[in-house]
Amino acid sequence: MKSLKKNGLTYLKGMAMGAADIVPGVSGGSIALIAGIYQTLLESINSFNLENLSLLRKLELKKFYFAVNGTFLASLLLGILTSIFALSQLITYLMADHPIPLWSFFCGLILISAFLILKDIKRWHLGVILAVLIGTAIAWWVTNLPPTTSPDAKWFIFVSGAIAICAMILPGISGSFILLILGKYEVILKAVSDRDIFTLGLFASGCVVGILAFSRVVSYLLRKFHSATIGLLSGFMLGSVNELWPWKEVIEWRTSSSGEQKPFLTENILPGNYLDIVGKEPQIVSAVLAFLFGIGIVLFIEWLANKLQKS
Repeated sequence: MKSLKKNGLTYLKGMAMGAADIVPGVSGGSIALIAGIYQTLLESINSFNLENLSLLRKLELKKFYFAVNGTFLASLLLGILTSIFALSQLITYLMADHPIPLWSFFCGLILISAFLILKDIKRWHLGVILAVLIGTAIAWWVTNLPPTTSPDAKWFIFVSGAIAICAMILPGISGSFILLILGKYEVILKAVSDRDIFTLGLFASGCVVGILAFSRVVSYLLRKFHSATIGLLSGFMLGSVNELWPWKEVIEWRTSSSGEQKPFLTENILPGNYLDIVGKEPQIVSAVLAFLFGIGIVLFIEWLANKLQKS
């Protein structure tokens, strides 16, 4: 019963990660860090080494399954896939029709999470402060990069997967946003909707290669420079607020493959200027409520985690 509850909770955390990864600007890595499974996720990914893969080659499937923490990974992956296939249309709808409350919710969620993570740093020193500032600056710079045109060749789908998955396990830097910069966000979303197995397979292969390599780098940094690395990851989350800011003016549009006009370049503006510039209500009350809801969810998760730990 205890194992079932634990796996069910991991599944729900996977769903939260999947929902976050759909939204350009929100990182599944942030959700993993908030949910307290980031270290476990990295360790599980790193367990796909030559020694454990030899078990697979020998068809010792049960040993391989336990060696790579299979139950945790299967529960998490199932949750992520559930969200991607079940919530992609809902998230797309919210982004199109209710962007201000949606972005405000994620703003609150990410900001409070970054501060809670920084609170756990036991010893502050100059290196940690610099790591926070560098992480914030990098995320701010990345979220200001404009989307670009990219090769239509199938090999670039593989490359995009390898690059995007690195961002997906980095808190604050969104894999979806990286796909948007690479010009492959709509391609992958369309492949999901159309059940294009070939394109999704290429993308997934790139993800596997990217995550196996990059997770080892992050794990090494956490082992050797734990406080500074946590500071850097928190900085990524703080800097990502630049992309999550709810009030934006579209300064350049692009035509999608389906012929629709989509925002290409945007600029953050103050809510007080939103009505004059954009011609729409800034929805300040909805934004504040959504922001507080995001904060409330994280504080509730933190309280629940502490209670479960004590029990």
